[in-house]
Amino acid sequence: MTNEQWILIIDDEEDLARLLEKVLHKENIINVVTAGTVADGWKKFQHYNPALVLLDIMLPDGEGYDLCKQIREVSNVPILFLSAKNEEIDKILGLAIGGDDYITKPFSPKEVAYRVKAQLRRAGFSEAKEAPESLQVGPFELSPNETELKKDGKTIELTAKEIGLMSCFMHHPNQILSKETLFEHVWGDDFFGSDNTVMVHIRRLREKIEAEPSNPTFILTVKGLGYKLMHTKG
Repeated sequence: MTNEQWILIIDDEEDLARLLEKVLHKENIINVVTAGTVADGWKKFQHYNPALVLLDIMLPDGEGYDLCKQIREVSNVPILFLSAKNEEIDKILGLAIGGDDYITKPFSPKEVAYRVKAQLRRAGFSEAKEAPESLQVGPFELSPNETELKKDGKTIELTAKEIGLMSCFMHHPNQILSKETLFEHVWGDDFFGSDNTVMVHIRRLREKIEAEPSNPTFILTVKGLGYKLMHTKG
């Protein structure tokens, strides 16, 4: 997905929201924001202008139905209801007031991810594909098939994992990417003990692309949050 496309998850079950966020990240949907109440959901909807909303019906301060109506007054963004209410009347109501899909709990998070991607396609959003031209960010150029990195026109020998990290950074310049996000994007396995793994590979990558690896100017550490690739335009 492009940098501007956000997915908003509004669900008060924090573990479920984190699981959905993790699965969406594995499907290369990086920009995910969560909320646990109707009020916070509406606030974040206005702030992020998301490309799609995953909306629980039963929330601590109200019903997702009401928030759906509120969103529909200003936007046609796809809305996918998530609910433990599985009666046919509930599904009919959800779709009648403007929902685009209705998913009952318990559900497969991967199925939700596929439904999200299907809705995004219908809404005219496309997933990131191999670019017909190389990707350029600052002095760095990544080949169309993402197998070669150049800095100021000179090829840098990187491992597959290092290329994967640079690809993630270059598709999201100036964005803070957590260690978990980087681990899942590059390694593709369930998150377990990735802190050290990511740290080691970031250090090795810096040794190859930074003039002073101990004082980096490109890949910066954002304490407590993750890393970001600095890119100043102009």
